Amino acid sequence: MENVFNTLEERGYIEQMTHPQEIKELFGKESVPFYIGIDPTANSLHVGHFVSLMVASHMQKCGHKPIILVGGGTATIGDPSGKTDMRKMLSRKELDHNVECIKKQIEKFVSFEGKNAAILVNNADWLLDLKFVDFVREIGSLFSVNRMLAAECYKQRMETGLTFFEMSYMLMQSYDFLYLYNKYGCKLQMGGNDQWSNIIGGVELIRKIGKDDSFGLTFKLLTTKEGKKMGKTEKGALWLDPKKTSPYDFYQYWRNIEDGSVEKVFKMLTFLPIEQIKELTSHQDERINEAKKILAFEITKLVHGEDEAKKAEEASNALFNGQGNLENMPTVKINSNTISIIDAILLTNIAPSKGQARTLITQGGISLNDEKITDINYNLSKKDFTDGYAILKKGKKVFYKLEK
Repeated sequence: MENVFNTLEERGYIEQMTHPQEIKELFGKESVPFYIGIDPTANSLHVGHFVSLMVASHMQKCGHKPIILVGGGTATIGDPSGKTDMRKMLSRKELDHNVECIKKQIEKFVSFEGKNAAILVNNADWLLDLKFVDFVREIGSLFSVNRMLAAECYKQRMETGLTFFEMSYMLMQSYDFLYLYNKYGCKLQMGGNDQWSNIIGGVELIRKIGKDDSFGLTFKLLTTKEGKKMGKTEKGALWLDPKKTSPYDFYQYWRNIEDGSVEKVFKMLTFLPIEQIKELTSHQDERINEAKKILAFEITKLVHGEDEAKKAEEASNALFNGQGNLENMPTVKINSNTISIIDAILLTNIAPSKGQARTLITQGGISLNDEKITDINYNLSKKDFTDGYAILKKGKKVFYKLEK
């Protein structure tokens, strides 16, 4: 059996481990049931979940069994990690809908058939029927409040106010690990490094009841060189659902990342061999742009399929190189004979308000058919629509086709 530890280490995933040597030995000698948790707080996964699913895929390919836990129960509370305010509480109906939506996205990364078939579980099935007094007697009595308050996920909330409701999140997630350990023999919980405190809670809970084979591993968060999380755009999160983030916009995001992040993203978000990645990213001149094109295509293909990746690539080539097909570019229909430049900007969501649209124009950030627009009162007319369309552009990287 190939030791997946070497793969995870070589591709730069690993951040922290509870028992490094034992985990490495465990991976080398047996098939390990492991779990990764996803709270269904939206009806789509986003780039923040991407790394988790890639790790799950690598683990499964090396012979280990993924348990994908969808947190229909824990999401009723909301993880306070990294949050300055309490999350909006969703209804059971909303959570169930979100769970159904993200199931299809998970299937692109792990297989639910064959050897080491993945299991999809929803912790609402066991958490929502717990009796409070029994739970706090059995589980809560094993947790030190002093240690919990020292955890990073709670520290950030102490100034703004941490509710008991949110504080119970760690107990719930720890109980998830214990439940999966007892039912499926799950020995390992994995997650982003912002989950370190919660993961330790689960590992220690299992060990406190007399077991010695529970482990935790966190992987690095996908960040820029400045330490900011990747996947944040001017329109919000970079979603894996094509209705929320179009394949073109998804492609363009990766096509335009900073040069210094290209190798890291290649390793963490594609399955290209390490040798090929090193060759593609060994240059820091204009050839790094060619590497970005391959990166954007590979990631878009993984999430949206090869056909959509090709369409996004063609649209990008049409804009930047004068080659390819403009049909796949984000398009907005114009129903009237004339439209103001301000309304066109709002219609495409390039700016969320008229005030911001005016600011973009006055600062020279808007062009139409490659001509800078400086007049905030400019109206698009028939002459702007060559062959029935016009290209509205913000800066160098945001394009929309206006079609009549």
